[in-house]
Amino acid sequence: MRALADADAFRSLQTDRRDALWAVRRLPDAKPLPLFAAADARELAKEQDPLLPSMSLGEHVAADYQTLRLSLKAHPMAVLRPIFTRERIMSCAEASALTDGAFARGAGVVLVRQRPGQGNAIFVTLEDETGILNVVIWARLFERYRRETMASRLMLVEGRVQKSPENVVHLMAQRIIDRSQELNRLSEAHRPEIVLSRADEFIHPQHPRGGHPRNVRILPKSRDFH
Repeated sequence: MRALADADAFRSLQTDRRDALWAVRRLPDAKPLPLFAAADARELAKEQDPLLPSMSLGEHVAADYQTLRLSLKAHPMAVLRPIFTRERIMSCAEASALTDGAFARGAGVVLVRQRPGQGNAIFVTLEDETGILNVVIWARLFERYRRETMASRLMLVEGRVQKSPENVVHLMAQRIIDRSQELNRLSEAHRPEIVLSRADEFIHPQHPRGGHPRNVRILPKSRDFH
């Protein structure tokens, strides 16, 4: 039951994931001990169901990836798109539509890293809600951005578009930035701002250190070939 609630399977019964998790956790884990049989036999007042806030789209996406390793509700980049739009970072589709030689700044979730044995370049495939973007990182640049290239789950790449006559598009990287920390903001996206008193803010700071517990390893590891 807990696994079904985690996977948002009760939505078909008009029950939100958060309400389902709350209900499942209230179920008894085992039969009560005889010691408490008399107490259980007593008529108790029905406990009122709590009014839980609805989960934001970002929280749903984060929970989906943690339980199912995918989400049919939205792509993580779609939830984070306003952040990248403010920074004038293009979507994969926008970068792919540029002319040959144009400068582009694109970001996406890392799907695949490939480094051919005899090659002098690393090939990275990024994905967002609009499609994929193939990135080429020359060996000299890779030595400079080794950590960002190998560790990023969400990567920002700046470079020049290379488009062949057959319309095959690659982004030739000039700079690589690890933006994986943005995934910690999934649970904050689309969440209404709550105004706290100074006392509440002291106990529960509005911007605590660290990410939301549900944001730990949201996305599965990329497929890397060497």
